[in-house]
Amino acid sequence: MSEARVAEGSAVVLVDDRLGEVVPAAAVPLLRGAAVFAEPGLAPAAREALGAPEPPADLLARAAGEPVVLFVGDLGCADAEALRAAGAQVIGAPAPAGLELLDAVTVMDRLRSPGGCPWDAEQNHDTLRQYLVEETYELLDAIADRDREALREELGDVLLQVLFHARVAAEDAADPFDIDAVAAGLVSKLVSRHPHVFADGSAELDAESQHARWEELKQQEKQRESIVDGVALGQPAVALAAKLVQRANRAGIPAEALPSGESPGEALFAIAARTKLAGGDPEDELRAVALAFAERIRTAERRARESGREPAELAADEWRELMSDLSDPVAVRSKP
Repeated sequence: MSEARVAEGSAVVLVDDRLGEVVPAAAVPLLRGAAVFAEPGLAPAAREALGAPEPPADLLARAAGEPVVLFVGDLGCADAEALRAAGAQVIGAPAPAGLELLDAVTVMDRLRSPGGCPWDAEQNHDTLRQYLVEETYELLDAIADRDREALREELGDVLLQVLFHARVAAEDAADPFDIDAVAAGLVSKLVSRHPHVFADGSAELDAESQHARWEELKQQEKQRESIVDGVALGQPAVALAAKLVQRANRAGIPAEALPSGESPGEALFAIAARTKLAGGDPEDELRAVALAFAERIRTAERRARESGREPAELAADEWRELMSDLSDPVAVRSKP
């Protein structure tokens, strides 16, 4: 018995339902002279857009006499395997970067919609604030710990917050916007603030000058009246001081004009300013020292328990004894 062969021009076209009505360009010329079918596994919208019926039972025999093009969502289906074995070419297109984001948006919509999760449906921008803060700090911990698995997971958790807020915003009756509007705004911002990349502007030679140019363009776009407009005043105080010092320095405000004095707040501001002007990050450096101190405490508590003592019952002299030989290095997690 001779092996079945399909007519020239027959093909199996792999499409991804998440891309809607997108068809690989290489398949278009074949459609003009072929019988076109769509596997029932494709999304109804895709089958309707193609205007193609389901494949007949004698699909392989038909393909032997005329070109047949079969659209599938999975190359493992029986009809696709039979056509491929008989010589049909396989046409597909590489998935674009970010394709999985479409699934994330779909899942978020499902959770928020009627019949989804009651808790998700009750949330609003205000109730979600705490989770955005928590997830952001957990992401910072993963970065500091150089934990790749945790980094991937925490980036996903922060992404969830973005998707969640965008989904809530889409339901606003007065001023709705969705995740596409968020992404479009981001793209527009990135392009307009990188003329040296996307336009014929002069190329910047170093990261610092590029950052300064970014701030100039941002101020022009937002028509800000002050160099401190747009600074997030709710951020941690040390980080806030560093950001204000950075803005002031770029504007040419001299160091002697910065806050100074003997109060604790003024002294802390002065330290943060000196650190930032020297090229450091006072928030990170303070966090590193705090984490190192926390580790010293844990070590002393462990020593106490090993000696049969409870940390909660230790006197000052005992703490001093347990911690006297413990150095105070910069926390390991802060090292590059």
